[in-house]
Amino acid sequence: MAQVLEFKLPDLGEGLTEAEIVRWLVQVGDVVAIDQPVVEVETAKAMVEVPCPYGGVVTARFGEEGTELPVGAPLLTVAVGPASAGEDAGSGNVLVGYGTSEAPARRRRVRATGANGHVKQAAQAPPASTPAPSPAPVPVPVEGPVPVISPLVRRLARDGGLDLRELSGSGPEGLILRADVENALRAKDAPAPVAAEPATRVSPATPARDGLRVPLKGVRGAVADKLSRSRREIPDATCWVDADATELMRARAAMNAAGGPKISLLALLARICTAALARHPELNSYVDTEAREVVQLDGVHLGFAAQTERGLVVPVVRDAHTRDAQSLTAEFARLTEAARTGTLTPGDLTGGTFTLNNYGVFGVDGSTPIINHPEAAMLGVGRIVPKPWVHEGELAVRQVVQLSLTFDHRVCDGGTAGGFLRYVADCVEQPAVLLRTL
Repeated sequence: MAQVLEFKLPDLGEGLTEAEIVRWLVQVGDVVAIDQPVVEVETAKAMVEVPCPYGGVVTARFGEEGTELPVGAPLLTVAVGPASAGEDAGSGNVLVGYGTSEAPARRRRVRATGANGHVKQAAQAPPASTPAPSPAPVPVPVEGPVPVISPLVRRLARDGGLDLRELSGSGPEGLILRADVENALRAKDAPAPVAAEPATRVSPATPARDGLRVPLKGVRGAVADKLSRSRREIPDATCWVDADATELMRARAAMNAAGGPKISLLALLARICTAALARHPELNSYVDTEAREVVQLDGVHLGFAAQTERGLVVPVVRDAHTRDAQSLTAEFARLTEAARTGTLTPGDLTGGTFTLNNYGVFGVDGSTPIINHPEAAMLGVGRIVPKPWVHEGELAVRQVVQLSLTFDHRVCDGGTAGGFLRYVADCVEQPAVLLRTL
């Protein structure tokens, strides 16, 4: 006799307590393999696929797409046959990214049919070398869940006043993509043809009296909670200085002209940060409030602020103090692309010890950011622009940048913070200073 096992939403790590169902990857009646992803969820930190630790037939799903479930709530039930109910019935791996026993391209999806329990194997996918034809738009079913993966697509449609059930998805199996919504919005906003007779003018809709309400959940909710906690707990202070970045920009240009992989400006600033933290380790720390101790950390896990369509995220470069400029450039590029596509894992977004915030990309000179709790400091970098500057006793036009350091005043005093920032500025103005201290 088959045994029905219940699979609950696992603890996804890093203190996450809930997740929103974005897309079911299996249907009731499907046969799943051990550790096969069965649902895609969005946590406060990332979009992740959740693998099921059991192999068998899916007998029930709990929660529609868009439903938010707490950790420990039932996700689905799986009927495990007698042959697999023993030690091979499950992997025991319930954390995302662990125990994947088979590559996705090799997994087969089958569906139970008939009352006798026989299963019918689905058609095999064409070989990878055979290009698949572009699917035609598939109308959205009148009933059942709307085939949408991304919460961004749902929000775009909602803000634009579109009914997703009226759209035809151009993605696989009728999946509604962002392009489908944007095309529909453009068609909606296109000017109507001029009529022969004057048309009746319709007054715009009156907005709600209390305005637009946007739920604080997902990434936005997590950011709100973290910033609020930082402001409550950390007595922060900020100091800043203008620096002549002309020589740093020349050094970068010379490095990139020599051939090989290009070096990013962010990578050079990161190298300067790790060197400065080696001289001022008080700023690579956190405060243990229960023990009333400042904990100085051995390694530098460097976070950097990245603005995405899902909100502000801070990916973390592990062991930044051990990386050279080329390695840092590659890792910044990888994490930035993952942030853009929404594929950062919880591990990519946690464990930082110091944050580098390049707000100059927004065209601003300065900022007093809120520290990324529980870290102790954040270096801010403004835009680099030509400005009048006294250079070697004469007025000249130089590439000037404003640097700011926001720090937890519990871990150090202004002398330490000023020393850190002055060293960073010296390295920006004279990159040879960095070479002398390596």
